[in-house]
Amino acid sequence: MRYTSLFERYRDVLLLIARILLMALFVIFGWDKFLNFSGTADYMEQVGLPFATLASLIALFMELVVGVAILLGFYTRPLAFALCLYTLITALIGHRFWALTGGLRLDTMIHFYKNMGIAGGLLLLCLTGPGKFSLDRR
Repeated sequence: MRYTSLFERYRDVLLLIARILLMALFVIFGWDKFLNFSGTADYMEQVGLPFATLASLIALFMELVVGVAILLGFYTRPLAFALCLYTLITALIGHRFWALTGGLRLDTMIHFYKNMGIAGGLLLLCLTGPGKFSLDRR
C-alpha cells in the first residue's frame, strides 16, 4: 500500500484532527479572554496597544468565535485565512524577540516561530478545506 493511499483513505479524519489540534489553542485562550476580559484589556494597555479594549474585543472574537467556527468547519477557508493573518500580526506585535536580550529573547523567539508554524498550518487548512466532517460539507 502506498502512503498516498493510506493518507487519502483517512483524509477527512486527519483534517478533522488537524482542525481540533490547531483550534485548541485559540479556543482555550479565547475562552480565557472571555472570562477575564478586563484583565485582557489591562494587558493590552500595558504592552502599549492603542485602543486596548477594541484590541481585546478583536482578540476575543478571532480566538473564540473564529476558532469555534473553524473547529466546526464553518466557512473554514476564509476564516482560516483571516486567522492566519491575525496570527502573523499578533506575532509581529506581541513576540518582538529582536528587540529583547537575554533569556527572554529566546522564550519570545520560540513563541514568534510557533506563531509562524501555526500560520502555516492555517494556510494549509485554507488550501485543503475542512474535509467532510464539517458544516461546510453539509
